[in-house]
Amino acid sequence: MTTTPPLRIGTRGSPLALAQAEETRRRLLAAHDALSGPDAIEVVIIKTTGDMVLDRPLAEIGGKGLFTKEIDEAMLDGRIDLAVHSMKDVPTWLPDNIILPCMLPREDPRDAFISNKAERISELAPGSLIGTASLRRQAQILSRRPDLRVTVFRGNVQTRLRKLEAGEVDATLLAMAGLNRLGKSDVVSSAIETDELLPAVGQGAIGITCRGDDDRARALLAPLNHEETRVRVTAERALLEVLDGSCRTPIAALAEFGGDGQLTLRGLIARPDGSDLMETDRRGAAADADALGRDAGEELKKRAGPDFFNDLE
Repeated sequence: MTTTPPLRIGTRGSPLALAQAEETRRRLLAAHDALSGPDAIEVVIIKTTGDMVLDRPLAEIGGKGLFTKEIDEAMLDGRIDLAVHSMKDVPTWLPDNIILPCMLPREDPRDAFISNKAERISELAPGSLIGTASLRRQAQILSRRPDLRVTVFRGNVQTRLRKLEAGEVDATLLAMAGLNRLGKSDVVSSAIETDELLPAVGQGAIGITCRGDDDRARALLAPLNHEETRVRVTAERALLEVLDGSCRTPIAALAEFGGDGQLTLRGLIARPDGSDLMETDRRGAAADADALGRDAGEELKKRAGPDFFNDLE
């Protein structure tokens, strides 16, 4: 008698990554009775370079792909069948034979402002120090408040909250989605509306990858895919791909559906010091999500000119 091998889910080992893997496991169990056995699903923790090097900005050690590289390798080697990722960490180009067939329903895409000294960014005293590892957040903050200071602040959610409590900075920013998934929304001083701070591409969305030739994994993931989230993130990632965005380039984008079913995409690029910030938007049908994103990206790229991006290298 042959037995079905366990479905192995690869993930990073942070509390948030494990919470996202657990959400994926719950949804798989709800969708497939065949996975209800005690050993039917196995969560495999994989340490990534991005998790191990915490003393430098991501841009200095290779960019956002450092959170997915080792997981991709484990998948291609056959050590895992699925991988659960925060979509904002997934590069726009996936390795050969790795596909992204599934996104779970998107959480709150906004950024959270956390401080013991103010309720929102506008209330911080001049010269206050904000800790963030995101050039996107840094650029937009300094564009509105050039009198503030920003320092590199890396580590998982718990680490950053401990540093804030220890007084290393006056405030920090985290994704509302991650705090909600960890049950830590009580630490939030205020959620920052997207017209004040545009989120990262894919922020709040969970993506699940598998091998392109793995029919079993593709079939198991099919009922989990949330089409509205997939369309929104497709538009945002198309903009990012045109701009060839990396962690050295402050880029933000958010696609949302209106009450009329139309898709609205907002995007921006900026210099890290906030001295130059360009915005654009597009509106159209869900079926045109990729084209809307590419068109918006091309506009920003043309307006910025080649020197804009070269200056960030």
